[in-house]
Amino acid sequence: MIVMTEAAAIPGGQHRAGIIAAAIDLTATSGWSTVTMSRLAVAVGVSRQTVYNEIGTKQALAEAMVLDELARFLAAVERAFDLHPADLAKAIRAAVRAVLDLARDNVLLRAIVSATHDADTDLLPLLTTHAGSLLTAAKTVLAARLASYPHPLDAHQLDVTIDVVVRAVLSHVMQPSDTPARTADDITWLVTRVLGG
Repeated sequence: MIVMTEAAAIPGGQHRAGIIAAAIDLTATSGWSTVTMSRLAVAVGVSRQTVYNEIGTKQALAEAMVLDELARFLAAVERAFDLHPADLAKAIRAAVRAVLDLARDNVLLRAIVSATHDADTDLLPLLTTHAGSLLTAAKTVLAARLASYPHPLDAHQLDVTIDVVVRAVLSHVMQPSDTPARTADDITWLVTRVLGG
């Protein structure tokens, strides 16, 4: 079982961001199986030992890549709620639309999803069966943002609603069934019926 480690979330040293960016680029262009600490060292212009010191294991690198991309998605959610502090429906719609728009153009996500058709699927569990840390982070952000809007739900009902919304959006990120705009409208319709927005 893959479990996100705390080490993957630590900002690290001065080369960490460059190493993660190089790993994402290499994964998108050549596949995860081609990513080695030696290739990353050459790409970033540091020693292989520096890559190990900054990142750790290849599993920790995979987690760091996913968490790095997750931060971009959650920042988009935060911006959407900041733009609509008094209108829950507009905030939900903008947040879902922003996530789905980012997903459509995200090179790492596309590489992971397209890898399901061949043997290079080691990263897929980080977004599916072992996505616990990802889901927890997304639900925490959404719960914090929803706290400022009035709704008729008790704490448990709100937790269930947030869980369903996060999982639905992740499902559409992995396998879109419509345009980002229409999907955002549909999820907003559902959420506002439950939350009374």
